Amino acid sequence: MGARRSLGRRFGWLWAAYAVSAYGSGFGFGALPLIAVLVVDAGPAEVSVLSAVGPAVGALVALPLGPWVEFHRKRPVMIAMDLVRFTALLTIPVGYALDRVTFAQLLVVSAVVATAKIAFGAASGAYLKALVRPDDLLLANARFESTTWSAIALGPPLGGAAVGVFGPVASIGADAVSYLLSALGITAIRGREERPRRSGERRDRAAEVLDGWRHLLTHRGLRALYLNQLLVSGLIMASEPLLAVLLLGDLGFPPWQYGLAFAVPCVGGLVGSRLANRVVTRYGQHRILRTVGTLRAVWLIGLAFVQPGVAGLATVITVEFAIVLSMSLYNPVLATYRLQQTPRDRTVRTLAAWSIGTSAAIAILSALGGLLADATSPRTAIAVAGLLILASPLLLPGRPAADPVPDREPAAASF
Repeated sequence: MGARRSLGRRFGWLWAAYAVSAYGSGFGFGALPLIAVLVVDAGPAEVSVLSAVGPAVGALVALPLGPWVEFHRKRPVMIAMDLVRFTALLTIPVGYALDRVTFAQLLVVSAVVATAKIAFGAASGAYLKALVRPDDLLLANARFESTTWSAIALGPPLGGAAVGVFGPVASIGADAVSYLLSALGITAIRGREERPRRSGERRDRAAEVLDGWRHLLTHRGLRALYLNQLLVSGLIMASEPLLAVLLLGDLGFPPWQYGLAFAVPCVGGLVGSRLANRVVTRYGQHRILRTVGTLRAVWLIGLAFVQPGVAGLATVITVEFAIVLSMSLYNPVLATYRLQQTPRDRTVRTLAAWSIGTSAAIAILSALGGLLADATSPRTAIAVAGLLILASPLLLPGRPAADPVPDREPAAASF
């Protein structure tokens, strides 16, 4: 019943906006590296730089935006970030039509999109907290999670087909349009949003920038979950390119089998996200964070034992399904707990700090995984990641954390 309950028209518009941009991102998945190879003749080193430097620069640029977004109305910020991404991505089809796409342009677009993504995500989390009742936060986050996994399952195959039919910039053009549609959807949300007020004395900008990390690292429950997330996300994401090399290179899997190995497990994302509200109601938030947080760490080691042929394909699908199922059940519970335990006047900075730290961990562990794979083999590097992640449950909170933090100011939106 909870999964079908309406959260109101305003949430419906927010969810629709999220869905269209999520499907656009899925449709345009991998578009920038693809354009780098097919259009500007970039080599492996340049593609690696594009994948790492753009998001890293975006995270650095987003760092000082936290306090600014915190004390401004969130809906205009979200609309602005969607329009920024629409404009940045649209420069690529335009440049392609004029035969002027450059590698430097791709780097700039990657950094701009990464910056806007962090700012949008932080603003939308704070806006969601004001938009729905506290008891509905988990249900709302679960719906976002379900949408994410369905977009991951359907978007990349459709985007690849579009590139094959319409050319290398087709998918990124569709991704750009999705952000424009998202901005229109957020614009359709009605209701008065009050400008957030600062609590206490005005502080210097540097101190305000660090407030997000200060909150994460001084709150016992959030500190444990944050450190756990850095390790788990970093190791899982670091293993993905290594698995691609192992499957497509060493084991000779055809591309269609490789795509199937990652599309089918996304069904687990739909299942897990729909179960989140039900299992938390039955077992409690803390038990789910502990149990599922542990379960999501035990599967990765299985990818080190993949063999050629149908059996190997079945192994990858099974392991990835288990990982996705666990993550999709865990993520909305974690997102809800994080909002519950964060004061309203620090929500944006906390969410931005979480995103920036996660991105940095993924970049660092991916680089280390690549170096280890070069020195040994992709299979060995995946095995090391699988062994290291088994220690991550030790970072989970050992007992229920404090009660939800009371907000320090009235709700940011009035409906």
